[in-house]
Amino acid sequence: MVDARVSVGRGEALPGIGEVLRLSSAGADPLLLEIVTHVATDRVRAIALGSTRGVAIGTPLHVTGEPLRVPVGEGVKGRVLDILGRPLDGRGPVRGPTRPVLRPESASIDRRPATEVFQTGLKVVDLLAPLPRGGNTGLFGGAGVGKTVLMMELMHNTVHHHRGTSVFAGIGERSREARELWLEMKESHVLDDVVLVFGQMGEAPGIRFRAGLSAITVAEYFRDDVGQDVLVFIDNVFRFVQAGNEVSGMLGRPPSRIGYQPTLAAEVAELEERIVSTDRGSLTSVQAVYVPADDITDPAVAEVFNHLDSFLVLSREAAAEGLYPAVDPLRSRSNLLVPEVVGARHAETAARVRAALAKYEELRDIISLMGIDELSMADRQAVVRARRLRRFLTQPFSVTEPFTGRPGAYVRLSDTLAGCEAILAGQHDDRPESDFYMGGSLDDLLATEGDSA
Repeated sequence: MVDARVSVGRGEALPGIGEVLRLSSAGADPLLLEIVTHVATDRVRAIALGSTRGVAIGTPLHVTGEPLRVPVGEGVKGRVLDILGRPLDGRGPVRGPTRPVLRPESASIDRRPATEVFQTGLKVVDLLAPLPRGGNTGLFGGAGVGKTVLMMELMHNTVHHHRGTSVFAGIGERSREARELWLEMKESHVLDDVVLVFGQMGEAPGIRFRAGLSAITVAEYFRDDVGQDVLVFIDNVFRFVQAGNEVSGMLGRPPSRIGYQPTLAAEVAELEERIVSTDRGSLTSVQAVYVPADDITDPAVAEVFNHLDSFLVLSREAAAEGLYPAVDPLRSRSNLLVPEVVGARHAETAARVRAALAKYEELRDIISLMGIDELSMADRQAVVRARRLRRFLTQPFSVTEPFTGRPGAYVRLSDTLAGCEAILAGQHDDRPESDFYMGGSLDDLLATEGDSA
């Protein structure tokens, strides 16, 4: 945060809020400052979009008269950029038109609701919380439960089956994770249709605060001007909230609930309400959201929920049991899981699977205290099938194959439904639970186990 004095003549106005000031210093790139408030008739307060180390009182400023802008167009495809469009991949400057980062959201009348499912090839996702094409999906979880790995697998599966452009926003990303993602995209031969925008963990809060909006501005170009369906991946929305909290504290605003900024709802809405679909094209977003202390009721986390069409809650208990992806099937939801959208068979199978898993959760305490033999025959049968269902919904990832040695599996929705129906009908009650663990379709799992036997 920087306080700057701007010399204006009689009758002249201060630069407007949202305009950029440029501060030049010898031997360094110019530092850009985005004006956020007017302090006095000759003083403004601005967010520093870079390090302020070495900035001295009296350093001259240049009033650009323009808002913060980011390059868009075909020239950004296959590139790794910072929020200002400067290359991070060592391949030279990015050329092309630019657009202001702070832009009005689309009018409500132009918005198109999400009514189509985007298949991911992940059994638990496609069955219980299908991703909406042209909608927003959140991945919620605490530290170490697999949010980033699940997002990378979703990117791996969906980008290969997507005809259009994909944009990744790394907000508060570690530099190691950024490089791993770039290598994954390059090795998968999809980098030419992907744009990577990073505001990394060690950078100034102003950079992390604007990284998401810069990436969405790039995505909006391909939606509005090119008419494409665009995939937007954001990792991590909570880091965006944290950056906003740092900016708010430096502005001197009093904190709100649990220390968050009083503008929390407005800032989250500013980001989320830009991710919409129109008649010109769609934006489909998948967003990782860190859950502090595994508290899903945290104000920042709860605020993000308000803007989602689908969400996946990752479970630490499932991760501890080795049930990957560690999605909690009872707490994950999608607005599209209704017969009118997914069909009667899918909706009915999902409801039956969820009911079977809920019944098992009710019985777990009794089993741990008294043993499964104390249950009625019907309850024992329900437990047997629920445990097989839960293991059937596990799946190896393509992005983890170098570490686990297990090849990734992409499962069609029809195979997922057929497998769940067979388990619910009791067709495989005599098979050991291990036969259903970490594989693809049920036919592939049982055939593999039969061959090994």
